[in-house]
Amino acid sequence: MKEYGVFLPVANGGWIVSRTTPLLDGGWAQNRDAALLAEAEGFDFVMAMGKWRGFGGDTSHWGTSLEAVTMMAGIAAVTSKVKIWATLHAILHNPAVAAKMISTLDHISGGRAGLNIVAGAYRGEFEQMDAWDENLSHDARYDLTEEWTKIVKRLWTEPGVSFDGKYFTFRDCVSEPKPLHRPFLICAGMSARGFDFSVRECDGCFIGGSDAAETRAASLRAKALAKGLGKTIRTYCMMTVITGTTDAEAQARAQTYREGLDEGAVRGMLESYGLSGNAMTERAQNAFMTQTVVGSPATCASRIEQFLRDCEIDGLMFIFDDYGQGLRVTGREILPALRRAFA
Repeated sequence: MKEYGVFLPVANGGWIVSRTTPLLDGGWAQNRDAALLAEAEGFDFVMAMGKWRGFGGDTSHWGTSLEAVTMMAGIAAVTSKVKIWATLHAILHNPAVAAKMISTLDHISGGRAGLNIVAGAYRGEFEQMDAWDENLSHDARYDLTEEWTKIVKRLWTEPGVSFDGKYFTFRDCVSEPKPLHRPFLICAGMSARGFDFSVRECDGCFIGGSDAAETRAASLRAKALAKGLGKTIRTYCMMTVITGTTDAEAQARAQTYREGLDEGAVRGMLESYGLSGNAMTERAQNAFMTQTVVGSPATCASRIEQFLRDCEIDGLMFIFDDYGQGLRVTGREILPALRRAFA
C-alpha cells in the first residue's frame, strides 16, 4: 500500500527558496490548519522537521521554526486519524528523555506517533548551542545514533534497561508509560553509513536522487539491504506539487518562484550542507529543494503515478507552495487517482 503524507511548514519559507512564494511563517496557526486539512483530505501522515538555525538571505529562510515534538503534541490533540511523525536529533536529546517524549506523543495521539531520527550533521546549528563534538566524525555520529536508537527501542518495551556502550551507559533505566503502539521509526541518512543505519534500525527511510533513476536505485538498494537483514523497509521521497487550473497557469506560478530565487539563502544553505552540495542543494539553486511536479491536477496525478512506478517507492511526503490550496487540490483531485492506480 502506498502512503501519502504532508511535510508541514514548520520553518518559514517552506521548501521553495524564493522571495515570491505565498507567505509561510513557520507559525502554529499555519501548521495546525495544514494538519487538520491533511486529515480531512485523507492524507496518511504529517511530519515536522527539527531545525535550529536558518540560512539567511533576504527571506531569512528557515530562520523561524517551531520545535517539532512540542508542536506535534499540539497537533496530536486536535486531530484523530492522521499519523503524527516528529523529529529528534540524537546528539541533542538523551535517549531516555527522547523515549519519554515520543511515548507521551503516542499517548496524546492515541497510538499515532512516529519518530524521524536525525544524527545531527550541520555544524552551524549545533555549535551555536555548544552541542557540537569536534571528535565525532560523520560516521561516528551515526554510531552514536545507533546506540541511541537501540536504547530508545528497549525503553519502549522493557521494564528496565542496562546498557554499556561507547557513547551511553545506562543502569536499570526505567521509562513508563510505554507507547500504546511502537512508534514508526524513519531516517533520511543517504551516506553509506547513514543508509546502513536507516535500513538496519528503522521501519522506513527517506531517499532521494537527482532523477528518477537515481531514486529507484536508492529504493532498490534499501530493500535489498533490508532483505539481507531478514526484515523489510519502506521507502519514501519528498515531492513538491505546484498546481493550477491549467498546465500553463501552474508553470507560470513556478516560474515566478524561480525568478524570485533568494540567492543569499541558497549560499547559506550551501555553507550549512557543504559546498559540494547534494541533490537537495543542487535543486535549491533553481528555487525548488525537492522533486517537483508542476501542472493541472490531472497532469500532476499522471506524473506522480509514473514517478512512483519508476522509482519503486512506498510513499510520498508532499510539499506545497500554498498549503491551503495545495492540500485541497491534491486531496480531492490527485490522491483519489493515485489510490485507484495502486489499489
